[in-house]
Amino acid sequence: MAANGPARERHGERRRTGRGAGFGEAPPYVGVVERRPLRPPVPVVLGPGAVELAAPLFGARDVGPLDADLTRQHLGEPIGERITVSGRVLDGRGRPVRGQLVELWQANAAGRYAHRLDDRRAPLDPHFTGTGRCLTDDSGRYRFTTIRPGAYPWASHPHSWRPAHLHFSLFGTAFTQRLVTQMYFPNDPLLPYDAIRNALPDADARRRLVAVYDPDLNEPELSLGYHWDIVLDGPAATWTAPATPAREGC
Repeated sequence: MAANGPARERHGERRRTGRGAGFGEAPPYVGVVERRPLRPPVPVVLGPGAVELAAPLFGARDVGPLDADLTRQHLGEPIGERITVSGRVLDGRGRPVRGQLVELWQANAAGRYAHRLDDRRAPLDPHFTGTGRCLTDDSGRYRFTTIRPGAYPWASHPHSWRPAHLHFSLFGTAFTQRLVTQMYFPNDPLLPYDAIRNALPDADARRRLVAVYDPDLNEPELSLGYHWDIVLDGPAATWTAPATPAREGC
């Protein structure tokens, strides 16, 4: 540390190079200003169950056999490392949530989303859309086969790159249990610098956002396996992570 000079000089060097909050620190996550509400929330004066009368309704017939395998949704083979991601959806008491719709979306292996707002200088994969869904079984288990997403830069900071991650959406057994979150991969060197993940002050909750490599989930000669459980409510609930527009970094 002495060779680099006093802390004040090091901070000044970071400012001169445009590194803002410091290259060794994740800048605070403030979200997208344009998406912040301009008016206070409107209270619901109806009964607590009335909101579910207008909630989305999904049935088993809506989910096709290829929806959970993102590598087989097109005529050609997608580019990238194939992975299998599986786990259980649980309630706050550790009970399995059966028949739960689990939705997934992600960037491709080059870190680009198949979205009109994502115009980064990274290639699109014509054989990979990056969206899938499935229903949990009687044990609350879900399973996806997909491509490991690539990291990508985002606009919150000149040197910021988002680590590889998968977006998950679940509706729970009640509309008020709606959960949108993100799953990260173990040993990713970008994790300590991710502003969205670091916006969660609880270190244990941050740890629960990272999947665990599970060789029992490996598909021989096909894919590596990762295990990740999702808890909908209670003290150990999976953190609700924001999903931002593709241009800003999802």
